[in-house]
Amino acid sequence: MKPWKGIFRVRGLVTLAEPVSAGKDFCCKRICDHYRQEAQRLQTLLLPTRAPEHEAVEIAFRFTPFSEVGGDFADFFTLPDGLIGLYLGDVGGKGLPAAMYGALVMGTLRGIHKTGTDTARALRLLNERLAQRRILGRFCSTLYALFNPVTSELTFSNAGIPLPLLVSGNTCRALGEGGLPSGLFPGADYSTHIVGLAPGDSVLFATDGLHEWQNQIEFGDDQIGEI
Repeated sequence: MKPWKGIFRVRGLVTLAEPVSAGKDFCCKRICDHYRQEAQRLQTLLLPTRAPEHEAVEIAFRFTPFSEVGGDFADFFTLPDGLIGLYLGDVGGKGLPAAMYGALVMGTLRGIHKTGTDTARALRLLNERLAQRRILGRFCSTLYALFNPVTSELTFSNAGIPLPLLVSGNTCRALGEGGLPSGLFPGADYSTHIVGLAPGDSVLFATDGLHEWQNQIEFGDDQIGEI
C-alpha cells in the first residue's frame, strides 16, 4: 500500500498548489493593472491640458493611445521672447516601456527649450543627451517647432516624424524633410525649415499613429490631406 500512499500524497500536493497558483496570478494581475493605471495617470499629467492662447494662432490637440499608455507625447508653451513652441514625439515600441522612455525625452526637451535654443540645435542637443545614456532598442522620432506670431513664420526641425502638412486654401502639401530619430546616432545633424503662413492657413503635425490606423489600414499623406 505504500506506493498508493505516495500517489495520493502527490495528488494532494497538486490539488493544494492549484488554488495557491491561481491566487498568485490574481494578485499579480491586480498589481500589474494598478501599475498600468498609475502609468496612464502620470502620462496624462505630462501632456498639455490646454494650448497657449494667442490672437494670432489657434492650437488644437488630441492624444489617443492604442493601449493604456504609449510612447507618443506632445507639449506647447510660450517662450519669454513671445515665440510659441511646440514639440511632439513618438518612441519606438508601445506600452509601458515606451511611455517611460517618452517621459525621459520630454524631461530632456523641457530642459533644452527653456534656454530659447533654435529648433535644429535643440534636436542636436536632445540626440546627444539620449545617445550618452543609450537604452538598447529605444529611440524617439521628434519634431520641434516655433511660431512667431508677429511675422507669422513657422520654424521647425524634424527628427523622423512624418512630414507636417500645410493646408492653404484648397491645397495641401508636405513641409520640410525628415531626419534621423533622436538617440540613435551620435553627431546627427538636423535642418531648419522656415514657412511663412497666411491668415487661415493650417498646419497638421502628427506621429505615425495617424498613418497606421488601429485596424492596420495605412493612411498616406494623400488620404490625410483629403480628410
